[in-house]
Amino acid sequence: MRRRRGAALAGVLAALIGAWATAASAHKPSDSYLTLTVPASGGLLEGQWDIALRDLDFVLGLDSNRDGAITWGELQAARDRIALYAFTRLTLEGIGRGDRHTCPGRLTGLLVDEHVDGHYAVLRFSADCGLRPTELTVHYRLLFEVDPTHRGLLQVIGAGREQAAVLSREAPRASLNVSSPGRWQQLAAFASEGIWHILEGYDHVLFLLTLLFPAVVRYGVRGWEPRESLRDAALEVLQVVTAFTLAHSLTLSLAVLGVVHLPARWVESAIALTVLLGALNNLRPLILRRRWAVAFAFGLVHGLGFASVLADLGLRGANLALSLVGFNVGVELGQMLIVLAVLPLAFLLRDTALYRRTFMPAGSAAIVLLAGYWLVMRMSGTALG
Repeated sequence: MRRRRGAALAGVLAALIGAWATAASAHKPSDSYLTLTVPASGGLLEGQWDIALRDLDFVLGLDSNRDGAITWGELQAARDRIALYAFTRLTLEGIGRGDRHTCPGRLTGLLVDEHVDGHYAVLRFSADCGLRPTELTVHYRLLFEVDPTHRGLLQVIGAGREQAAVLSREAPRASLNVSSPGRWQQLAAFASEGIWHILEGYDHVLFLLTLLFPAVVRYGVRGWEPRESLRDAALEVLQVVTAFTLAHSLTLSLAVLGVVHLPARWVESAIALTVLLGALNNLRPLILRRRWAVAFAFGLVHGLGFASVLADLGLRGANLALSLVGFNVGVELGQMLIVLAVLPLAFLLRDTALYRRTFMPAGSAAIVLLAGYWLVMRMSGTALG
């Protein structure tokens, strides 16, 4: 009976991990960066919209000769199609003096810029509201029909103030008061984005799992042996997760503030390497004590990966601080959700041979294979497209 119960619980835990691993993506989730500037007078908004070339190529087929590279000529040839696709999926409304006006966008320039995860088309545009809006409403629908996980990161600049919001398929609309920013709304939006980012960041999730697998067992002369109490396992988890949190919070802040900057390929490759090494240590344990120190060192690398979401938005001052705090809080909440989902199941299974001799090595071996694939793809540049 006990063995049957252990097998059932192991199946639940394996399904939970498999759900993350099978959907795993080898590169940063799809984002676009939309900045709107509200003038001191008049109703003509100025905008800049950065959209990943890989996303535009997927929906519009920019690579006309299919040689794997999008040239400047191919981008220019698709200028009208890009504008039509983008602006039919973005609606701006300005409210002022009690009136509501739609602000149609018009493309004024098409450029190319490089973000941490590849090249982006830069759409410069203007939008005429017919009045200077005191409130701006943004309806965002880009790429949702092909990628429901896509996010639009919005920044609005006006009246000497800046504010930001996150637009998603679940929350495609944002209403922003130009002169009196809703700071709590912004904090909540970026906290939600932080939770989503950690749960969708499969490499970060798998690294956490490599830390959680051995937390409920000890390595002795007979191999992995069960810990005696949940308290011991929880203290082990608390140490490694706290160290990981402090480390990635540090590098996340430094990267977003522009103090530290490394090429995306290096960062993403290093993250894959940390996952690989963490899983290998579960198969052939070399580091048994002070695992928190390893979590801290590897957490410094993961923080640079988290920073990619905010660094390209160009936030400044209080606006940056608020978004950074909210995003970081969300990341920590996401981590806690993973810990609360996995630790109790792992603890219930810890004294079964199925967990110590089958599930734990098999799970770690699967993570080794997946992380090795990521490492090769990211070092070659294929994953960052």
